[in-house]
Amino acid sequence: MRIALCQMTASTDPKENLAQVTDLVRRAAAEGARLAVLPEASMARVGVPPGQVAEPLDGPWAEGVRAVARETGVTVVVGMFTPAPGGRVANTLLATGPGVEESYDKIHLYDAFGFRESDTVAAGERVVTIDVDGVRVGLATCYDVRFPELFRAHADAGATVSVLPASWGAGPGKREQWELLVRARALDATVWLAAVGQAAPDQDADPEVATKAPTGVGHSALVGPDGTVRARLAAAPGLLVAEVDPAETERVRRAVAVLDNRRL
Repeated sequence: MRIALCQMTASTDPKENLAQVTDLVRRAAAEGARLAVLPEASMARVGVPPGQVAEPLDGPWAEGVRAVARETGVTVVVGMFTPAPGGRVANTLLATGPGVEESYDKIHLYDAFGFRESDTVAAGERVVTIDVDGVRVGLATCYDVRFPELFRAHADAGATVSVLPASWGAGPGKREQWELLVRARALDATVWLAAVGQAAPDQDADPEVATKAPTGVGHSALVGPDGTVRARLAAAPGLLVAEVDPAETERVRRAVAVLDNRRL
């Protein structure tokens, strides 16, 4: 299966961002991708009050994503914000494409490094997988990467691939943590892991200097089920299309049966 890692910098304007998403999905389709993964908060960058931009899954922003998925025949996974009870929102991944219509609300909220996502965002509760061309794919978002049990739950549900849209925070050592964690989660669950981050709004900013909100550091990567990085982007926006072989997942699981050998 060909998968597209679509690294972008979201602005504060959902309409502008939908145009970026549409262009990236079309470019991914032109390169033969069957699954296009875009970052967390592609609807509007983290730091914008999410309640001001949140729309339901049948709203115009999501319908715009569905339109390009129908046009291209590509399954799209993209981050947006949807209304939640109590005046808060959900940090949602919309997954839509041929035979696919699903959503995942981020389970683990980013209450870390001085940022409190839970002040405005309600946590999700469901583990979600989708099927793309017969390949089962698990959905996770950004801070979820620090919780290996979610990726093992994907594997237990039959996934051989997990996708991780993100808007990673800058700060001392944070980019190195990003690479370490995405490789570790691929190994924990013996899955392919497509980690797709926002590129920083200021390309000249030092990624070692923390920002008020986690607006991205780029460095999206495709990691194999053996933990090796197969392809990656740098800090700038870009498109990376690469092959994922689900059979390799099964070969690695036979060689290193960490899922079967679990005791806890």
